[in-house]
Amino acid sequence: MLQCQNQWSKHELLISPSSSVSSDTSTAFSLSNSPLNAAIVAPHLISEYERTTYYHGISPDPPQLLWRSDLLTNPFPIPTGRYTHLPTKTAHGVFDKALSAVWHTVIPKIIKLLKDHSIRYSAIKPVRFSTLGEDGQETLGPIVLWIATPSPTTSESARDVSPAILNILEAHGVMNMVVEWYEGVVEKLSAGPRLLRVTERNNPTHYVRRLFTALLGMPIAIAEREGSVGFFFHENKTRSGDPSTRVLGISNTHVLHPNTTIDYEFKGAGAPRQYVRLAGHRRFQRGLDEIKALIAGKVIEAGYLVENISRLEEDQQKNQDPEEAEEIEQSLKTQMDDLAKLDKETVQLENFYKEVHSQWSEITLRNIGFVDWAPKISIDEVNGHKYTKDIATFEVDEVKFKSQFKGNVVDLGAFVSSFS
Repeated sequence: MLQCQNQWSKHELLISPSSSVSSDTSTAFSLSNSPLNAAIVAPHLISEYERTTYYHGISPDPPQLLWRSDLLTNPFPIPTGRYTHLPTKTAHGVFDKALSAVWHTVIPKIIKLLKDHSIRYSAIKPVRFSTLGEDGQETLGPIVLWIATPSPTTSESARDVSPAILNILEAHGVMNMVVEWYEGVVEKLSAGPRLLRVTERNNPTHYVRRLFTALLGMPIAIAEREGSVGFFFHENKTRSGDPSTRVLGISNTHVLHPNTTIDYEFKGAGAPRQYVRLAGHRRFQRGLDEIKALIAGKVIEAGYLVENISRLEEDQQKNQDPEEAEEIEQSLKTQMDDLAKLDKETVQLENFYKEVHSQWSEITLRNIGFVDWAPKISIDEVNGHKYTKDIATFEVDEVKFKSQFKGNVVDLGAFVSSFS
């Protein structure tokens, strides 16, 4: 806590436990000092260290390696000593003429092979990984057939079927490929976290969670265009007169439509949707910074309490006056209770930061609806007065909104302390 306080006093941002910097350092240190992590433990056929760090760097929350066909010919470096470098991988697309020419032929055969062996898969794709070494040099690896498989696929199953997959590829002229398996589950693309509930003000996350709730004024974005929601309304009937259950949000055309000189027109079923996201990049990063700043404030406050408690404990040992000793005892109890409460709130905020960082960082997981109507910006005259019409609507995602949606509600907690 004192280290965090010192960092904040130097105007440094606190580093999240889930960030790539801290995870690199702490993971490398803990694993390098634990020989058990270099051992192979059933039911896996690779070491715990390799399984959890092999894909380090490709995403904030990289998958775990299940098996790879070049395990024996291309050993993964096991760290030795107190300090070690954790290789960082980056995923790249594949532009190989030999593979492209036969891709639509070999994939059905590979899928059939997996089905014959009762192996489930959620994704099969070609990829190449580059690895950044300790010397700062980046090396590009071979073409990998990257297979995501959900439980209960085992390392043994992946190992046993990999040679047959390579035989299919080689039979069609694709040589020197590697098959890599990782643990992955199937998720709906429109999934992602639901909007959060609004809490009471005694919840330490009350203020910083408002960004992720369905309150009025919620920030929205499309590409780099950012805005907010004016209000919500329920559509009683569709344009064709049929009953409707849709809920729509009101915003501006200049936010929801890139070309404000023409009307937005949805092409109909099968056409790509213009998705509306919760918070753009800048607003989301500011939301993360607000959580970190709140944690830092708690840390500083805790530091003051620790100093006061230490001083009171010294006074308690020196003081002989019964009345003053009782006062010190009561003050000591109060401040220790405050410190315990502060510690609990800090833990809640740290866990909330991890939740937000892991569940909301990916922009596609912040899809909350899509553009419904966005006419071009125009100037209309009513009773001799000119008005600018800059209004648009978007349909909200029922899955994201329904569980916590309260309607046109605004949080006045920052402005109204209480009602008499």
